[in-house]
Amino acid sequence: MPHAHHASVGSAWVSASSILAALIYLRGWVRLRGLNLDSVQTWRAGGFMLGLFFIWLAIASPLSALDHDMLTAHMVQHLLLMTFAPPLILLGASVKTLMYGMPHRLMQSMGRQFQSAGLHHVPKALAHPVICWLAAASTLVAWHIPAVFVLGLRSQMWHGIEQASFLATGLLFWWPVARSFPNRLELQESSILLYLFLATLPCDILSGFLVFCDRVVYPVFLTSPRSFGLSALEDQQCAGALMWTCVTIVYLIAAAIFAARFLSPHRSEVRSILEFELERSAVGTDPQRMEAV
Repeated sequence: MPHAHHASVGSAWVSASSILAALIYLRGWVRLRGLNLDSVQTWRAGGFMLGLFFIWLAIASPLSALDHDMLTAHMVQHLLLMTFAPPLILLGASVKTLMYGMPHRLMQSMGRQFQSAGLHHVPKALAHPVICWLAAASTLVAWHIPAVFVLGLRSQMWHGIEQASFLATGLLFWWPVARSFPNRLELQESSILLYLFLATLPCDILSGFLVFCDRVVYPVFLTSPRSFGLSALEDQQCAGALMWTCVTIVYLIAAAIFAARFLSPHRSEVRSILEFELERSAVGTDPQRMEAV
């Protein structure tokens, strides 16, 4: 009963936070369109809202209660928080739009505190592709170690930390990819393709182990109520197959987009134009340097 009470309170907080984030985002989106300041496309706004819905679905919907009985439900949560919601949130130009949706004085106050605390270099450091990859891979592996996995099931606090870490590292992982889509060249297309390929390795190893293992890896599910007529071993195999399939499809779609850019005949022309614009911005207003450019 205490576990159910804490879960309901947490679900209420997540639901309220999701609604608040959606309202702030919509206010910022409307303001940007009204001010004609590089307004966010409708598909990006829709993607952001869908990402919020996926987060709510994973944490605050009735699905969140099933992960204590089924490994497949846990895997659905994991996929929603790490694979589906983060790219949609980031592609929604969420930072800029949320900033315009907040009260101006609040944003000024937060900006001053951020600068005074010396945290303005932290986002750039965290966005390094190696850190993003390691954070996501280590989180995936750590929370699926049997002893750690059981800790997350038996403690509501650790369960919340698990879900928060899935979402946070999911956002970190997709950040270098989202920054390079669709036209910005933060990373070369070949680097993104390698980044996505390497990311499939820990997922494939874990999902393959769950599918082909002939014993139940998490014995806690042996005593759980049987749902949908699946045994504990069948549930485990279903969870592994679901992870294997969904991760492969999502990463293939992302890789196909960047591969198309990489093979595009206009790629070199676009890159030359962007490099020229960056160089022109760097030389400033120096007449001699401008003439050289």
